[in-house]
Amino acid sequence: MKGIYWKLLPILILVYVMIQGFLGEVPQREILHETIRNLYFHVPMWFTMTAMFTVSVVYSIVHLSTQNAKHDYYAVEFANIGILFGALGLTTGMIWAKFTWGAWWSFDPKQNGAAVTLLIYLAYMILRNSIDDNKNRGRVSAVYNVFAFSAMVPLIFIMPRLVDSLHPGAEGNPAFSGYDLDGNMRLVFYPAVVGWILLGIWMTDLRFRMRVIKDKIYESRF
Repeated sequence: MKGIYWKLLPILILVYVMIQGFLGEVPQREILHETIRNLYFHVPMWFTMTAMFTVSVVYSIVHLSTQNAKHDYYAVEFANIGILFGALGLTTGMIWAKFTWGAWWSFDPKQNGAAVTLLIYLAYMILRNSIDDNKNRGRVSAVYNVFAFSAMVPLIFIMPRLVDSLHPGAEGNPAFSGYDLDGNMRLVFYPAVVGWILLGIWMTDLRFRMRVIKDKIYESRF
């Protein structure tokens, strides 16, 4: 993605989110209190992770049919950034859990599902690094990426909703849309989701270009 204008957009959005996130008015809710501000950071991390992993698996599927190395590069870099945002989502969630649930880790179904998902994608990176041949690496990792994405969906979006959970939206626990996310918060929350996703795309684009440059340098030596 070329041009500077689309890159200014996530900067402007996230500056707005940071200012509103720390200084803007938020509803006072029992237990949550000021920690509700973490909604602007914790939840968009998961949206961004999901978006990155979704684009990654699409590129992997395309790579299986085209065998184009660039598709494989995009797949792995979107997965890399997805892992980063997943780790940030897990970290911000643990901080939030400490102040609202009383413990860093409560073995909540969504916490467990997120942790397992990250481990699956970390295994994807280990698998890639264990294969020397570029063509085999691309094919094998693409197949594994499809498996990883297929595992992520039930681990994060289906199974936690079938059992009791401390997270909003599960059985007996109201979702943010009906409990905490008032009109003023929506004006910050939805731009935050867009801003973090655009930042993830920007970071992926930079890593992709770096990978292509490294390949060209390697090829020029042999």
